[in-house]
Amino acid sequence: MAAYKPVVVQACPKLGERITQDTLYWRGYKTPVQIKEFGAVNKIDFSPVPPYNYAVTASSRIHIYGRYSQEPIKTFSRFRDAAYCATYRDDGRLLAAGSEDGLVRLFDISGKAPLRQFEGHAKPVHVVGFLSDKYRIFSGGDDYSSNLWDIPSATEIISYSEHTDYVRCGCASKVNADVFITGSYDHTVKLFDARTKSSVMTIEHGHPVESVLLFPSGGLLVSAGGRYVKVWDVLKGGQLLVSLKNHHKTVTCLCLNSSGQRLLSGSLDRHVKIYSTTSYKVVHSFNYATSILSLALSPEDETIVVGMTNGVLNIKHRKPEEKSEKSQKKRQPAYRTYVKGRTYMPKQEDFCVSKPVKRVLRKYDKLLRSFQSSKALDAVLEPPIMLHTPEVTVAVMQELHRRGTLRSALAGRDEKQVNLLLTFVARRVIEPRFTPVLVTVADMITDIYQPVVGQSAIVDKQFLKLQEAIGKEIDYQEELLEVLGMMDTLFATFTKKRVTCVEENKTNGLTEIIETNRNY
Repeated sequence: MAAYKPVVVQACPKLGERITQDTLYWRGYKTPVQIKEFGAVNKIDFSPVPPYNYAVTASSRIHIYGRYSQEPIKTFSRFRDAAYCATYRDDGRLLAAGSEDGLVRLFDISGKAPLRQFEGHAKPVHVVGFLSDKYRIFSGGDDYSSNLWDIPSATEIISYSEHTDYVRCGCASKVNADVFITGSYDHTVKLFDARTKSSVMTIEHGHPVESVLLFPSGGLLVSAGGRYVKVWDVLKGGQLLVSLKNHHKTVTCLCLNSSGQRLLSGSLDRHVKIYSTTSYKVVHSFNYATSILSLALSPEDETIVVGMTNGVLNIKHRKPEEKSEKSQKKRQPAYRTYVKGRTYMPKQEDFCVSKPVKRVLRKYDKLLRSFQSSKALDAVLEPPIMLHTPEVTVAVMQELHRRGTLRSALAGRDEKQVNLLLTFVARRVIEPRFTPVLVTVADMITDIYQPVVGQSAIVDKQFLKLQEAIGKEIDYQEELLEVLGMMDTLFATFTKKRVTCVEENKTNGLTEIIETNRNY
C-alpha cells in the first residue's frame, strides 16, 4: 500500500511591510511610560539645556519632570485657575506661562513664587513665548490681542489688536530678535515686527489655526488648523509651498526633530504623523489611545512626550544603542564538518541503514487518511483556520473534490453548519485564487440544500448574501471587460505604422530613391 501524501496547500506570496531607515529609527523607542495628570495636557516644553527636563502644563499646575523621572521634581501651582503654555527661555533658567485670569507669569526655575506678573489682557492668555533676545515676552489671549512685554521693567511695550478671534498659538524667530508670529481662530497667521506698529505679513490658513512653527532658518513657516498642515515661504511674502491633509481630525500641535529634517504633527484622530521636510511625505506614524493635544521631542530625539485630552502623559525613551563589542565566543565547527559524507556514494558491497523520517500529520490529514471526509471538512471550518488560513480550507475542499467525496461531505449538515459554510463561501468566492474551487462548492451546496430553502431565515439570509456577492463580482467583471476593450482600442491607435514613401529627388538630373519611416 502506498504511503499517504499530505494535502498540498497552495502558498501565495504576501506583501511585506516596507522597512525604511525612518521606520527603524522611529521604532527604536522603549515601551511608553504613562503618567496621569490633573487635567488635559495643553503644553509640553523641553528645556534647551542639559539635563533636558520638560515642563508639563495641565489644569492649574505646571510640573517639571526629569528625563527619566515618573514623579515631578518641581511644581508651580500659584494659579487661581487653569494655566496655559508654560515655555522655557533659551538658557533654561526662566519659565513663562499664561493663565485663565489673563495674567502672564514669569518663574525662576530655582524658585516657586513668580518673579514677574504682566497685567494687560482682559481674557485668558493661551500663548506665551520669549523673543530670542531673552529680555522680552510676547503673549496672545482670548481678547484678540497680541502683546509684547519687557522683562526687566515688567511693562507692556506694545499691543497689537489685529486678530478678530481668539489667539491660540504663536512662536518667535530665532534669527531676528524682533519678529514673532501668532495664529488665531480667525483663520489667519500674522507676522509681527516689534519695531513697527502693525503686522508686516498676514497669511490666510483657511481654518482656525491651532499651532504655528517657524523653521530655525526663519524662512519657512508651518501652520496647523482643521485637518490641514500648510508650509509657507516667508521670504516670498507668505507663498504656499505645500498643503498636507494626512489627518482625519483637527491637527492640534507641531514640532521639529533635532536635525530639522522631520516634522511631527499631532491630531485629535489619535495619530502623530512624521513628515520628511524635503518631500513632505509621511515616513512614519504613531498611534495613541486618545486624542492628542500637545507634543514635544527632546534634543537628539531621545525622548518623545505626548499629552492627551484625558490627562495622560505618554513618554517614550529611545533604546540604548547596542555596544559592538566582540564577545569571545567558542569557535563553531566549519561548514564542511556538517556536510561531510553527504555526497558519499555507497559501493556494491556496502550495507546501507536508512533512518525513517517521522512525518507529523495535521488533524485534517489524519482524518483524510482514514477516509473521514465530513470530519476532515469540519476540522478546516473552525474559525481560526477559516479567518487566518483560508487557503487550508480551500485546499481540503479541492482534495475532497478530487476524491469525489465533496458532495457527501457537504450533505447532512444542520442549520449552524450550513450557515458557517455559506458565510465562508460568500466571503472568499470573489478572491481569484479561491474562485475555481469555491464556485464548485457553491453549486453543490445550492443543489443539496435547495429543497430546504425557506425553512430557515438564517440560511436564507446567507444564500442572499452569496447571490449578492456573485452578482457584484459579475458586474465588476463586465465593467473590467468594457475598460479592457477601450484600452485595446486606444493601444491600437497608438501602434506605429510603417509607411514607405518613395520620393524622387531630381537634383542635378539624378533620380534618387529615398525610403522613409513615418510614425503616426
